[in-house]
Amino acid sequence: MSDSWLPTLKTATPQEGYELAIKLSRMAIKYTQPSAEARDRMRPEYGENADALIAVSQVVATNFQTIAAANGYWQ
Repeated sequence: MSDSWLPTLKTATPQEGYELAIKLSRMAIKYTQPSAEARDRMRPEYGENADALIAVSQVVATNFQTIAAANGYWQ
């Protein structure tokens, strides 16, 4: 993946920051498993797994903390 998709962590609002946190999390999966076919095949497994869904929430929360800090917590 050579295209630049993350020019900045700066966002205008916390909502935009949260959406960016989700994007960061999704891109991490895409970089880790570049095969869309493999990701699609695995999705039903983790989509019904409470532990996996909680883990996803933790990753998004960590990314949101990073973005919030980069934005001065939107003060």
